[in-house]
Amino acid sequence: MSNVDQLIARALGITEDRVTDTLAYQSIREWDSLGHVSLLVAIEQEYGVEIDDELTLGLRSVAAVRAFAAAPATRAGRGDAGVPATAPGRPDGPAVHRGLENVVFDQTAVTHIDGAEGVLEYRGYSIHDLAEHSSFEEVAHLLVHGELPDAAALESFGKQLRAARVLPEPVLGLLRSLAHAHPMEALRTCVSALGAFGPQRPPGTDESYAEALETGVSLIARIPMIVAAHHALRTGREPVQPPQDASHAEAFLTVLLGERPTPAAVRFIDKGFIVHADHSSNASAFTARVAIGCRAGMTAAITAAVAAFAGSVHGGAAERVVGLIDEVGSVENAPAHVAALQARGEPVMGFGHRVYRTEDPRVRHLRSTVVELSEERGDTSGLDILDAVATAMRPYGRHGVAPNVDLYAGLAYRLLGLPDDLAVPLFVVGRTPGWVAQALEQQSNNVLIRPLLTYVGPHGRTYRKAYDR
Repeated sequence: MSNVDQLIARALGITEDRVTDTLAYQSIREWDSLGHVSLLVAIEQEYGVEIDDELTLGLRSVAAVRAFAAAPATRAGRGDAGVPATAPGRPDGPAVHRGLENVVFDQTAVTHIDGAEGVLEYRGYSIHDLAEHSSFEEVAHLLVHGELPDAAALESFGKQLRAARVLPEPVLGLLRSLAHAHPMEALRTCVSALGAFGPQRPPGTDESYAEALETGVSLIARIPMIVAAHHALRTGREPVQPPQDASHAEAFLTVLLGERPTPAAVRFIDKGFIVHADHSSNASAFTARVAIGCRAGMTAAITAAVAAFAGSVHGGAAERVVGLIDEVGSVENAPAHVAALQARGEPVMGFGHRVYRTEDPRVRHLRSTVVELSEERGDTSGLDILDAVATAMRPYGRHGVAPNVDLYAGLAYRLLGLPDDLAVPLFVVGRTPGWVAQALEQQSNNVLIRPLLTYVGPHGRTYRKAYDR
């Protein structure tokens, strides 16, 4: 075992026998974003170099790290790392892009992300302008219809959302029977159930674009009502009816809390929904596109997206971030906590992103509303702890592990008096317009999404009957 292999094993916290040329970034649990940073830091210390962004992206396989260590010119910061970042396939087959990394599967006019510069735009508008000046209803209209609405269009869209808020009685009954369930389980089940109460088409006919649009807008209105009604029922309350003139955010909070919310709470929820509204081809949006690409319909597409989003390495991470505050305990413990996690090769929740190489542009807007909520409630302890963790994590920012959208969102929900398990459903409420917009875009110029797998198993095996095996 070479010195570089030992370095890789030590940095990733794995046994040396696992260090092979086929091992690559994201191919194992230990080689996640934080594990990659730990490896880069170890390489810098071992070889006395400073790894720039180009090498950070290049050193994403064991073969690349071995080539880097063996080439003096490369170690001096000159030349190519030597091996592409994708994991190799069979010698006689194509390269394997695990997780479809760096694979562009289509074009989009919905959302633009520049991960290197920290840019996020919805249909050409900066997230900073939208978060500071727009409303969720305007942003939802922008995503779904392609343009920001004028006053008349905004009023019409608002009426459409308000009219669709009422849940079918059988769905409310289903929510009652699921009062014991995790909110994401109840949400996925009830979104699927809504499909039985939408427009009924003749057998063998596909959903039209107009029908998909109508269903999509109704889901934007109804998903928050499902989340809020389930929370009311599981806490022993009957869901209240929101005021007819309430905004999307205020109506949601009214049903969720059982009372009219404070202006600060409405501002946070509205801004939170805006910054969560879309994020290009993330795993759940891709899932929605695959489903509607099969002509399964809008409700099926959003149900599939909800199911994917619940996963612990996607939207489910939001729920885990809230526990960071409890784990750290105090501002003084933040540096030691970060160091301990790093030493064990474990991620610090709320940091790092598959796309962004710098701070997630959505973070500043969520933090600003958390500051307002903390001051309103006279308790900044949670905010102070998260800020201390962000400070302790700053050295990793140079390698792309910066605060992400989850870091401050969960604390805001706590400040609103909500349980931690609502962090992910609230993210879904905001994300629904993006899923709808991407599903509509997929349907408008559809192609069945059907990627390939490279087979690496055995060939030509001889079948034997059970008594001969």
